[in-house]
Amino acid sequence: MISVAHTMLPLSCLQVSKTRADMPLGLRPISHCFHRPSSSFSAFSPSKQSSVRRSLSIRAIDAAQPFDYEAQLYERSEKSVKLKIAIVGFGNFGQFLAKTLVRQGHTVLAHSRSNYSDIATKLGVSFYSDPHDLCEEHPEVILLCSSIISTESVLKSLPLQRLKRSTLFVDVLSVKEMPRHLFLEFLPPEFDILCTHPMFGPESGKNGWAGLPFVYDKVRIGDEESRVSRCTCFLNIFALEGCRMVEMSCAEHDRHAAGTQFITHFIGRTLGKIDLDWTPINTKGYETLLNLRDNTSGDSFELFYGLFMYNKNALEQLERLDLAFESVKKQLFGHLHHILRKQLFQNAEGLEPPQRNNSNVDESSQRQ
Repeated sequence: MISVAHTMLPLSCLQVSKTRADMPLGLRPISHCFHRPSSSFSAFSPSKQSSVRRSLSIRAIDAAQPFDYEAQLYERSEKSVKLKIAIVGFGNFGQFLAKTLVRQGHTVLAHSRSNYSDIATKLGVSFYSDPHDLCEEHPEVILLCSSIISTESVLKSLPLQRLKRSTLFVDVLSVKEMPRHLFLEFLPPEFDILCTHPMFGPESGKNGWAGLPFVYDKVRIGDEESRVSRCTCFLNIFALEGCRMVEMSCAEHDRHAAGTQFITHFIGRTLGKIDLDWTPINTKGYETLLNLRDNTSGDSFELFYGLFMYNKNALEQLERLDLAFESVKKQLFGHLHHILRKQLFQNAEGLEPPQRNNSNVDESSQRQ
């Protein structure tokens, strides 16, 4: 019979795994601290040696243990790329963005003047009818999805004192200088500001966001690593979906958007006033006009009015459009006037009486 003292393992058998050598000793998982016994067991008979090995064999456990340093790092990494985002203004566009945010694993809260609690539940979003309750959840990001003309009143209604002082405020309005000025005026200097414009919506982005432009301006982001990382993490939401990321100042955005967006909406709504319909002989160009009409008519008049009212470049574009319209009309009618004038004089020449022969007149006068 082998005594207990003889079965004690030598310290050389307890070898630390080389892959975990750099970890603090107190955080190493026990499943990686032991190897199979070394050749020092060769003094035992094969049967006894086998039984001892079987009783001391420890296999790795896949489940993370509380003291597993690697699991702790992984958990921290997972948490660092997920945000708690509060959507203020949970209408059509807010719900459209929420679907992607939830799918990417972010925690999404929502608040709106209308009760969207049922829709929020279906989307996996926590809905708060009271903005105080929303802010007490301390979201890392406040995402304003209100209409352009209601942005100021919505911003004033938020109890900013209940938020963390480093909260990141983001807007997704189609105009940029206006929300930038509002943020700088009403938000405490400790708050971060990111002005963005996803240049797509529920209709144009229903089949994915790949290749669609996303414009942003880091108006005010703190120097702390956590705040820079949070801003980057939010922008990565759109980068991961394949958006074409465009960093641009708010003023430059509005100059471009007055032409690319306001004119588009103006032409689309003008076409909506005409009774256009599908025909058996549609051309590709005509179908493009119908699609433009349908895409813009689906947006609210508030959006169209906001594009005009809160983008100082819109009036200039409207005046240019009006001058261009009159110029084309003059070109058409000027050409038509030339044709009519030509036809009129040709007809007049055919109606003139035949000229009298002067020699005959002279002969008759001489006879008299």
